[in-house]
Amino acid sequence: MLNKLLEGLYHKIFVNIVVYRSKSIVYVEESNKDEIINSIEESFDTTTLNAKMYSFIKSHIEESPFHYISILDTSCSQGAAPTCNPKEMPLYFDSTSSKQLCYADGWSYYSSKADLHLLKKEYSSIGVDFIFSPFVLLAKFFKDKIDKHTSMYVLIGDSFLSLAVFDHSELLFAEHLDMKNNKESDELLMDSSSMQNLEFELESSVNLDDIDVEDDIGELNDFGDIEDLDNFEDINEFSEIKEDEEKFIEEEDEYPRNETEGFNEEYQRFSLIKSSLKHFYKDDKYKSQFVESVYIADGVGVSSDLKRYLEEEIFLSVFVRRIDLCAEVCELAKAELQ
Repeated sequence: MLNKLLEGLYHKIFVNIVVYRSKSIVYVEESNKDEIINSIEESFDTTTLNAKMYSFIKSHIEESPFHYISILDTSCSQGAAPTCNPKEMPLYFDSTSSKQLCYADGWSYYSSKADLHLLKKEYSSIGVDFIFSPFVLLAKFFKDKIDKHTSMYVLIGDSFLSLAVFDHSELLFAEHLDMKNNKESDELLMDSSSMQNLEFELESSVNLDDIDVEDDIGELNDFGDIEDLDNFEDINEFSEIKEDEEKFIEEEDEYPRNETEGFNEEYQRFSLIKSSLKHFYKDDKYKSQFVESVYIADGVGVSSDLKRYLEEEIFLSVFVRRIDLCAEVCELAKAELQ
């Protein structure tokens, strides 16, 4: 009773943190029931909780006893598996060193216990209420597609990709790919001129059959309290697809970048996706199905190059939606309180 009375006196404060390669974005939302009263977003040139970021967060959470701090888990040692059976989990990941939870009684997502401990320790001065898996965020964001199609779904962050293949809500395959530490990807980074030189050398080679391009290219529902195209014949569905295409066209010019840097990153992302798709097809433990389309949740503002690579090199139908990672993390936190 007292708690309900206090809820009537105070607004809820949601603090949402997403860590990027060289910065942290903090989105604060003040709400009263379903109404957003106020919101503010700040960027900090740090990947840890420094004094400036601490002061910003502290100033907001002091306004109400009903405050909730959430963070998106971007750690390397995480993923998702197509089972909720504890006996089957070791087939996909080290369940003894991971924290795992089941999503919708159909599949599980996990993260390293050590990484989760470090994350909670880093933010111990303010406390963390929710740590959310990117795979849960991906499933929620594309629920309208996942429930109806067999497709690949990719969440693109500044330094990671979370990739999953769903067949009408059934998870078939998932992989979390780290762009900073992936050795295979680092070998693929090259500037435009070196790429052109490579193409020239390949064309001039005596025996192209000796070159294996594929070989060369080559983890909570949230962790709650600290602890979602095949058929193009349907007209309405086609309209949805066209909307996604139009969104991509409208938004791709909003994020200017260095051309060479953009080329490198898009080709790296393409290579990681291609490598994962190959893994899905070849690994017998996965119930592989032919993937014809990919839905991308774009959290960084990718260029049209990525779409072109996927369409021209591996013949995928590609649909891109912009995603505000901090806002989506906030929505997950709100859902936890319902």
